[in-house]
Amino acid sequence: MIPSDLPMNTLKVGVLLTTLTLFFVLLGGWLGGTGGMIVALVLALAMNIGSYWYSDRIVLRLTGAQPLSRADAPDLYAMTERLAAHAAIPPPGLYVVPDPQPNAFATGRNPEHGVVAVNQGLLDLLAREEVEGVIAHEIAHIANRDTLTMTVAASLAGAVMMLVNLAQWAALFSPSSDRESGPG
Repeated sequence: MIPSDLPMNTLKVGVLLTTLTLFFVLLGGWLGGTGGMIVALVLALAMNIGSYWYSDRIVLRLTGAQPLSRADAPDLYAMTERLAAHAAIPPPGLYVVPDPQPNAFATGRNPEHGVVAVNQGLLDLLAREEVEGVIAHEIAHIANRDTLTMTVAASLAGAVMMLVNLAQWAALFSPSSDRESGPG
């Protein structure tokens, strides 16, 4: 069943996105004045749009996840479809990560684009009921749109770190002889 606070979760993502973007723009202004604010805003928008549309593909590629076919794992597909129906979301795509550690994660910008990836170690080490609990947990993340919140936060944190690194390089090569007056 879809959580009744879904609009509140979407509002929280919007507030988080707005707050982090404002923080990023203010940091850009502190480091580079008006020009820094504009650069920070453009970077924040690019990171947000990119992470919204491509985060699932990026994460899957970085982890080496491979699509799992129904023929390869019919029980896992049936389990996932039943759990997704119970959560009132479309069945997520299934991927397997060739890693011996027992782990799983969910990604995707919304339930219609949700993906659950399970490590091979999880499938090898856990009993069917335990795997079902893990899949249910990941589907709950998708249904509550937690994956979107995590994606937005991670992309803006990465953008802040990028801006800080740019500021470090700018300070290093600054022509100013007064290093104590702040960023160059």
